[in-house]
Amino acid sequence: MFNETKTHEITVDTVILTIKNNALQVLLIKREKEPFIGKWAIPGGYVRMSENLEQAAVRILKEKTDVDNVYLEQLYTFGDPLRHPDSRVITCVYFALVRYEDVKVMDSDDVAWYPVDKLPALAFDHKEIIDYTRARTRLSLRSCPVAYQLLKEKFTLTEMQRVYELIMGKELDKRNFRKKVLGTEGLIELDEFTKASSKRPARLYQYKQLHTGDMKSFFIANKEGK
Repeated sequence: MFNETKTHEITVDTVILTIKNNALQVLLIKREKEPFIGKWAIPGGYVRMSENLEQAAVRILKEKTDVDNVYLEQLYTFGDPLRHPDSRVITCVYFALVRYEDVKVMDSDDVAWYPVDKLPALAFDHKEIIDYTRARTRLSLRSCPVAYQLLKEKFTLTEMQRVYELIMGKELDKRNFRKKVLGTEGLIELDEFTKASSKRPARLYQYKQLHTGDMKSFFIANKEGK
């Protein structure tokens, strides 16, 4: 069935998640060529001989979406022999949680945000990749407050709970949630409150600077002025 003498090819794909219109959304692009021409997909492409995986992820994300100032983390490698209809392609997936207002996306009908719960028909195994990314993010919430990457610098506990609910895909008990998160390492209670005139002011919180430790991750430097 397979030509065992043919070498495989390597690609990188990136899953960019944000909160938009009160929904967890993913950045997709419309494919311009076969296979799956006209289908939506996560941004991805082949790794050049002269670049490593991280460099390829940076380049492809910039080329296809104009996004170049986000923190990416290597997630997982997908290597099902049948994931690509024409050749043997292994893909290394990177992902990022970003604040919607912090990213500038290419102005094009072929680049768009889609709710992860209402995805269009996707190319390749990209639905599986998005589902896996969300599942891993859910697991991360148990040990690390990754949701802070989707929040403003200063936020209320209600806003924080909503982000958790969108990632988890279910409503959470307010009392239990607050009891757990108030003990989270790095969460700082501020002597500041919201200024909403129609509601009772709510206390604001923020996270102290978190460090990635030895995770295989990197930061795409802001290229403004370069």
